[in-house]
Amino acid sequence: MWLSDFTLVLPDRVVPHGAVRIADGKIADISEKPVNGGVRGRGHTVFAGFIDMHGDMIEQELEPRARVDFPMPVALNALDARLAAAGVTTAYAAVSFSRGAREGERRSFDHTSHVIRELAKARGSARVDHRIHARFDITFDNAVGVLRDLLDEGHVDLVSLMDHTPGQGQYRNLEIHIQNRAAQNGISEAEARQMVKEAIATRSRPQDILLANMQMVAEMCRENGVPLASHDDDTAAKAHLMADLGSVIAEFPVTQEAAQIAIDRGLMTAMGAPNAMRGQSYSGNLSARDAHRAGLLSILAADYHPAAILPAIRALAMDDPAGLAGAARLATVNPAKALGLHDRGEISIGRNADLVVVDAADRVVMTLRNGEMIHANGTLPLINDLQETRGKERQGTVIYG
Repeated sequence: MWLSDFTLVLPDRVVPHGAVRIADGKIADISEKPVNGGVRGRGHTVFAGFIDMHGDMIEQELEPRARVDFPMPVALNALDARLAAAGVTTAYAAVSFSRGAREGERRSFDHTSHVIRELAKARGSARVDHRIHARFDITFDNAVGVLRDLLDEGHVDLVSLMDHTPGQGQYRNLEIHIQNRAAQNGISEAEARQMVKEAIATRSRPQDILLANMQMVAEMCRENGVPLASHDDDTAAKAHLMADLGSVIAEFPVTQEAAQIAIDRGLMTAMGAPNAMRGQSYSGNLSARDAHRAGLLSILAADYHPAAILPAIRALAMDDPAGLAGAARLATVNPAKALGLHDRGEISIGRNADLVVVDAADRVVMTLRNGEMIHANGTLPLINDLQETRGKERQGTVIYG
């Protein structure tokens, strides 16, 4: 099947009136000019399917209100549809082990380990390729053994090391953190200040314990061939430490200094698409646009909103030395490389036919995974063309030259 007369966003350039042929779920051929027959472009653009290496949405889908638990099939189906509609074809669901969470609560080690096992069982029937990103709180000693079991069982595809103790990392600006906590919880700043004070007391751990936890997790990742990421690096010392531990991705670096060290040490940096789309971090930390202009941004992640990926690409394309092709690599080629996904991430012959079709208004109108449609927004001419073409192919009619 040909998709013909589309704007193709290739890894190194944009082809205005190109065509791509799909066969057996793979990209079989690419033409830099239209071909006869197939699905006609109608002014649409084709990107490689977006690869999201960090999305926090599954926890929210599982517990949309405090102490209101949804079954995994319901939560995953809702997230699945949301991701496909945003053009995401491979998604790493970020689930967290956090110290201070009581037994059974979200981010407690028993709850999170149960979620990971349930997600692993359910993802086979999903439209999007769902993978598991275990976020390990380095202050949470008890979760080390649980994470080891999950890695040994093959349920975890990416691990990141985080420390959300207020006063450092993402929350190094305590005043902004207090203001955000007050707004999120609908409480006064005085009440939020007390919550933050209690969090610091609860989560603080001796540095030798934190280092031991990080070393153990890093070793487990090496033994199981699972990529390791750092999280919220805010100082030169922390950036160097995470590189020494074997991290391949620096997630959400808080300062330009930390991002520069990560790049210098051979890591890829990942920042949130909402940050890039809005032009600022909600925590008052490093702007993704500033990092991009400085050549320090490698990967865009959905973070908390997958629909931000496409507009973030468009925003960054205005300053990217390689234009739209360069900005698109942040959500396609680069995460595929960092995560060892050699079968996807670009419109190239032999790669998976994971594709995102976008209209002139920048709406995702169709998403394909392995050449099969997993999302359509109801734009009938394009969808009808696809169905008609598939019908002719099944009947053995040659419809392209």
